[in-house]
Amino acid sequence: MEFSIKTLSPERTRTGCLVLGVHPGGVLTRAAQLADRAARGALREVLAKGDLSGKSGATLLLHRVPGLAAERVLLVGLGEQKEFGPATFRDAVRSAANVLKELGAKDAAWFIAEAKVPGQALAWNVRHTVLGVREAFYRFDQLKTQKKAPEPALASVTIALTGAPAAPQAQRALKEAVATADGVDLARTLGNLPANICTPSYLAEEARKLARQFKLGVEVLERRDMEKLGMGALLAVTSGSQQAPKLIVLRYRGAAKGRKPLVLVGKGITFDSGGISLKPAAEMDEMKYDMSGAGSVLGTLRALAGMKAPVNAIGVIPACENMPGGAAIKPGDVVTTLSGQTVEILNTDAEGRLILCDALAYAERLAPDAVLDIATLTGACVIALGHVATGLFANEQRLADELRAAGDDAWDRVWQMPLWEDYQEQLRSNFADMANVGGRPAGCITAACYLARFTGGLRWAHLDIAGTAWKAGREKGSTGRPVPLLVRFALRRAAAR
Repeated sequence: MEFSIKTLSPERTRTGCLVLGVHPGGVLTRAAQLADRAARGALREVLAKGDLSGKSGATLLLHRVPGLAAERVLLVGLGEQKEFGPATFRDAVRSAANVLKELGAKDAAWFIAEAKVPGQALAWNVRHTVLGVREAFYRFDQLKTQKKAPEPALASVTIALTGAPAAPQAQRALKEAVATADGVDLARTLGNLPANICTPSYLAEEARKLARQFKLGVEVLERRDMEKLGMGALLAVTSGSQQAPKLIVLRYRGAAKGRKPLVLVGKGITFDSGGISLKPAAEMDEMKYDMSGAGSVLGTLRALAGMKAPVNAIGVIPACENMPGGAAIKPGDVVTTLSGQTVEILNTDAEGRLILCDALAYAERLAPDAVLDIATLTGACVIALGHVATGLFANEQRLADELRAAGDDAWDRVWQMPLWEDYQEQLRSNFADMANVGGRPAGCITAACYLARFTGGLRWAHLDIAGTAWKAGREKGSTGRPVPLLVRFALRRAAAR
């Protein structure tokens, strides 16, 4: 799907669908007013009949409106003017996109993108228009032999303005949004693939494909390499699986060579059975999503490379399966990590932190400016925050504030949780330097406290995406989060410099 920004006259625009905004009470946006004037009041007449309430996300499709050049007019409710904001704007984008999916229109002129969102510039509208449309049009059906529905006809969307031409910031936002959407799509597809296809080797090959496509640096460490390094925790997790583990290192250089990189560490458990601490059978199929952190790292690097962002970034992905078997780790085993610290494994289903602790120790060797790890780490985070916000933990408040601001900007929001020393006592072990679990109380916090022991002097933050990486039920599937957050964070950080 192609996107562009143009200044157009709604009444004279020849397009498959004209997308216009309205508020309750028949209040029209500027573009809708111009179209209504050309249509001699036809739009107001329809609204006066009560066919569209104007509430947020409501839609009404009209065909061949007299006086307008467009084949169709889609009226979209923007909600009450005094309540109009980021959430209602995004609702309108999503609703309009869902209608367009079902139409035969090959193109659309999207005039609701110029609706003034309090506190936001046009660039924000552009980003969220593109991301909202692309999210609605994403589909994963490549493994089906019979498609339920034909491919949507819509091939191009023009973000239409009635006033002055778009400023350079809006054009840059368009480029950013398209690249970000490409990264989100990659992360979603990797997450949706079943574990018999998306193996550690498959993730490694995807990294190599990105390296070839965008001229990135790539290195894939094999089991023997991890053994030489002393990654005892990562190797312990993979010991019950027949799939070979991989440590993927993908480098993007878009800034000066001397600028320290942002390092993104993504949990890549391509299937998590729980190991000897076997999970319940119900919904275990969703454990294919346990590599969503890895998928988000690959998606973010694809986005940054695709827009040629002025940043240096390195993705580090520890990838393996967590399976039971005769060689699998057992509760009570003690392993030595890359950092030299020893860990008593009380629960083999707390495996994500085991592979991440070795990856974080490895990341320290890359001389990073900051390190973010992204992981579907704990069910406790889902209980705490549900499926709306990602859990945020950081060892520096400034870094946490930057992530929170980027999340708000991207509408890929986070909520900061404590990382106090008080919680470390729960990880005490009589037989090793620490245990890998701290009991049920504050489970997502003690998991983050465990990771904090492997960050040394790093500026580090941990994103627990267990509640936001995928959806269950009728809408089951990967969300691609937190790619928008990570991209915005990297770009805002570069701009601040």
